[in-house]
Amino acid sequence: MTDFASLIRLLAQHDIEFILVGGAAATAHGSARLTQDLDIVYRRTPENIARLVACLGPHHPYLRDAPPGLPFSFDAGTIQGGLNFTLTTDLGALDLFGAIPGGGGYEDLQQDAIELKLFGITCRCLGLRRLIEVKRAAGRPRDLEAIAELQALLDENEGRAPSPSDPPTRSRTRRNSTS
Repeated sequence: MTDFASLIRLLAQHDIEFILVGGAAATAHGSARLTQDLDIVYRRTPENIARLVACLGPHHPYLRDAPPGLPFSFDAGTIQGGLNFTLTTDLGALDLFGAIPGGGGYEDLQQDAIELKLFGITCRCLGLRRLIEVKRAAGRPRDLEAIAELQALLDENEGRAPSPSDPPTRSRTRRNSTS
């Protein structure tokens, strides 16, 4: 099980430049969907990569779903030579993305990131509108399924009523059941 609070706290304590994306970002915006891993887009500067390696190294990062014993060295050279890493750590599943489909890298996403307080820690999270765009671009069935709920959350945040043609979502059902 992923310890989201500990992973976010660890990244923040080590001054890692990252933007929360994926299912955890959706949850931070109010989605009722569960996610198994923490997805971040990390800044690919040598300094940030060095901090990332120092931060995660003691937590035994290893390629998720790789056969046990496969040689893998989590160091600056590996991170600099790669781009995206799906890892398992002592704190749970962590996906490190140098870039994401439909969004690009840290610098591309920075203008669409907002600051949120999660578990008492201020971190950068992809804004809801851009999160919808990147989920649409990813095109995976689970991402496409999440878009209706995220759109309802965006409409609610912007004070718009959902369209009658919008499919019902958990958040809308909750709101209607308390009125």
